[in-house]
Amino acid sequence: MKIAVAGTGYVGLVSGVCLAAKGHEVVCVDLDQAKVDKINRGEPPIYEEGLEDLLKANIGERLRATTDLYEAVVNSDVSLIAVGTPFDGSSIDVSYIRQVSREIGAALRDRDEYHMVVVKSTVVPGTTDEVVLPILESESNKKAGVQFGVGMNPEFLREGDAISDFMNPDRIVVGGIDDKARDTLAEMYAPFEGVDVLRTNPKTAEMIKYASNSLLATLISFSNEIGNLCASIGNIDAMEVMRGVHLDKRFSPILADGTRVHPASNSYLEAGCGFGGSCFPKDVKALISHGQKHGSEMTLLDSVIAVNEKQPAKMLQMLDKHIPLRKGVKVAILGLAFKPGTDDMRESPAIPVVNALSQEGAVLSAYDPIASEEAKHEFKDIELNYCDSVAEAVVGVEAILIMTRWDDIAALPALLDGMENPPVVIDGRRMLGKDSVARYEGIGL
Repeated sequence: MKIAVAGTGYVGLVSGVCLAAKGHEVVCVDLDQAKVDKINRGEPPIYEEGLEDLLKANIGERLRATTDLYEAVVNSDVSLIAVGTPFDGSSIDVSYIRQVSREIGAALRDRDEYHMVVVKSTVVPGTTDEVVLPILESESNKKAGVQFGVGMNPEFLREGDAISDFMNPDRIVVGGIDDKARDTLAEMYAPFEGVDVLRTNPKTAEMIKYASNSLLATLISFSNEIGNLCASIGNIDAMEVMRGVHLDKRFSPILADGTRVHPASNSYLEAGCGFGGSCFPKDVKALISHGQKHGSEMTLLDSVIAVNEKQPAKMLQMLDKHIPLRKGVKVAILGLAFKPGTDDMRESPAIPVVNALSQEGAVLSAYDPIASEEAKHEFKDIELNYCDSVAEAVVGVEAILIMTRWDDIAALPALLDGMENPPVVIDGRRMLGKDSVARYEGIGL
């Protein structure tokens, strides 16, 4: 199939590159000429593990980028809308969705064959039916369900694992306004064999995305609330508590041959310094707001956000036990991205921690193997020494705060071994053994 992808951000570019790798002819569209030129040179404008190799393998073959949305739509079978939907605190901003829908609709006037328009951006239930579809009909002077189809196809991509998640999906949700729309979407995913495909309407597809992210966020906040209680009571390790929970066969099933299965979802049932990124905080808040607008109070999800927003402060509270006054104290921050495998700093728990320590007068060094350039924009008004290794970051410090689970941080115990006055390690991800360093504090301990 010939596919146009409007938007070359995280979702759009990953989707375009992966669909090209599966054999489709893909045109990625963006307003930014510099970004388009970069993509056409095989240089991804975002960091994602494996993206550069896959882009280089397909660009100029089944994949190209352009600023001309009209040309891309007129010459394609399917258009994917993958533009940003920022949340302003009360609702998601669909202005980019509206603009792209207008442009796609205008292009559809000059296309005689049936064309499928698919929303991939995360949008609250009702957006595809009530915003996108009417604009397309108005601008094209055509009827949805007759001359063109409309659908919603949510993405389930984890940053850092997005290429793997797209190429090896655990589910494909096909939300279309009618059978023809759903059939067309299913045809686009025909190369993905052996995958469960859920056919539904656009509004349900939109809700599936929000429900999925909200559930995972709820598991994290539940684990953090239990971890905080364990720390308050004393002589309880939340990691051991959660291991005991995980061994329930409803969470970790035991097969007939006695083998125990450890689902990846159990990793969300672990205490830490909080979740961040572009999805969980935004999506949960948007669903809370959307629920309120429809007269449904989202009490549980309100609590999920409240717990998460307090969690980074636990790092500073643990540091208070050892260094209550931080002016002039050298502190190392290990990890700045909200999770490993990405340079995404959005809503990272490291942000409030770095800001607080800076205001308290601490002398800060930081290490992140990928996110340092992004951090320089986030912390442009803060003195922060960016280091090229864990070893460099911890030289001469009195405290070390682990904010992101990067693999090379595991070498920290060896680096500190034998020090006469070792720094205190505040482990916000519980990635080190509690006896692996001389002075250790960990979330939920």
